[in-house]
Amino acid sequence: MTMLARYLPIFEWGRTYDRKVLSNDLMAAVIVTIMLIPQSLAYALLAGLPPVVGLYASILPLVLYAIFGTSRTLAVGPVAVISLMTASAAGAVADQGTAQYLEAAVTLAMLSGVMLVILGLLRAGFLANLLSHPVISGFITASGILIATSQLKHILGVSAGGDNWPEMLGALAGVITQTNVWTFGIGISATLFLFWVRKGAKPALQAIGLPERAAEMTAKAGPVAAVALTILAVLAFDLDQRGVNLVGAIPQGLPPFAVPSTDIALIEKLWVPALLISIIGFVESVSVAQTLAAKRRQRIAPDQELVGLGAANIASAFSGGYPVTGGFARSAVNFDAGAQTPAAGAFTAVGIALATLFLTPLLFSLPIATLAATIIVAVLSLVDLKTPIRLWRYSKADFAAHIATTAVTLIAGVELGVIAGVAVGLLLYLWRASRPHAAIVGRVPETEHFRNVERHEVFTLPHVLSIRIDEALTYLNARWLEEYVLEQVADRPPVRHVILMCSAVNEVDASGLESLEAINHRLGDGGIGLHLSEVKGPVMDRIKRTHFLEELNGKVFLSQDRAFAEVAKDTGEPPEPVDHYMARGLI
Repeated sequence: MTMLARYLPIFEWGRTYDRKVLSNDLMAAVIVTIMLIPQSLAYALLAGLPPVVGLYASILPLVLYAIFGTSRTLAVGPVAVISLMTASAAGAVADQGTAQYLEAAVTLAMLSGVMLVILGLLRAGFLANLLSHPVISGFITASGILIATSQLKHILGVSAGGDNWPEMLGALAGVITQTNVWTFGIGISATLFLFWVRKGAKPALQAIGLPERAAEMTAKAGPVAAVALTILAVLAFDLDQRGVNLVGAIPQGLPPFAVPSTDIALIEKLWVPALLISIIGFVESVSVAQTLAAKRRQRIAPDQELVGLGAANIASAFSGGYPVTGGFARSAVNFDAGAQTPAAGAFTAVGIALATLFLTPLLFSLPIATLAATIIVAVLSLVDLKTPIRLWRYSKADFAAHIATTAVTLIAGVELGVIAGVAVGLLLYLWRASRPHAAIVGRVPETEHFRNVERHEVFTLPHVLSIRIDEALTYLNARWLEEYVLEQVADRPPVRHVILMCSAVNEVDASGLESLEAINHRLGDGGIGLHLSEVKGPVMDRIKRTHFLEELNGKVFLSQDRAFAEVAKDTGEPPEPVDHYMARGLI
């Protein structure tokens, strides 16, 4: 049973499922369903797909994630960033509104699902670490700006395209004079109302006597209220006759059985975008899941999350949907509404299924501008303008990665933005790894501790050079260390002993060992002894399998203090130097 629960987490939480948990899950499902219906329609619009496809992608995927996923409160479904990436990928192979475009979206879901499952079975959850926080933040901020800009055409009631930000802005500027006043009125009213709902609805509801929790949950239904009010406005003022674009007829019924394309040529064009969608979706989903799990002292299994999200995407493909992942907004609502298990997601799927069966005719007169307003309000919360300022103050390298990702995403599109972010992150990592931190250290007075001479008042000896290495010694930095040590020795002619303090060295690869051997030989030729101190056990075990210790012209010491004391005796200098040997540095 334990092994089965590992791959089918439903067997773990299902054993303790009771009436109280069922009640909480049902309540959460009702609230999330109300929120998810307009969101699903809106995100399908963002992906360039018929609105009903968003509903299709919110039924079976939730059920499959409930079976295979490990997060108790993650709500899976269409999300803004993945919808934008889907539009970008599918738009590269077909025109929006065509059967080929829908086929491409379905195929993306299938490819993404298969990739995620394979990665999960290979225990590749570590892939989430490929994208650093600055890169993710930059990508999401840029995506939020792109998404909001792409929806302005629906708010204005004009036709405008563009694959990147400059193109979108240029297209909008060219048709701004063609703005439909009635569409703009609907769009801007819905946008302002939804912004107010986010901040002002809860206090207003509490002011009229509604309990805090009830007010909070009611406020979450703001998008549904916007949908209802704008539909009534269309019907009351015959706005469809005044140029206001409507959703129109939405197919009524459960999702159809769809078969993803097996066209090799199409798969060759879509596999890279599908991989990027998989990674971005997984990173976003696992970040949300871990955040919510920590609040209840629960845990998730990233490798199994890959399988759960993969199963959800495969289910989306076979039910006519498009790529899905865990969304922050709806997951937070699911959490706050009291969801206890993934069964809440399955109950939400039932609610969405009922909506496709009975409610879709009511959405015929829904203005597209309302859906655009829903998207704009949702994605603008993703735009984070404070992170660049914090990064600039803390790390110029991370700031560069953030800005590069943001700029490339805005100028060249989402796919190149992700690739650029990963590339910049890896290059910065390699650059930092190739220049490890090392410090000349001395003994802190009246202690056995050794600290950087540039930061602390410490004792040093003129004939002894102690260097602390703060990184693993690998092929990336081995040559740098060799040059650093020899330069420091060259700058100090009196030095007769060099001690490498290895307390922070977790690994020495073959290149690192070769550099140590080179340092040993170069110092030996100059009559200088090389000593090692505080070498970690696993590192020493590997070194012992070589001839390095036999060739070492110095010793290996258990502690830096012992090395310093013994070398001081060999040089005939006092282990506790007098004041004129003290190096005084600035903090």
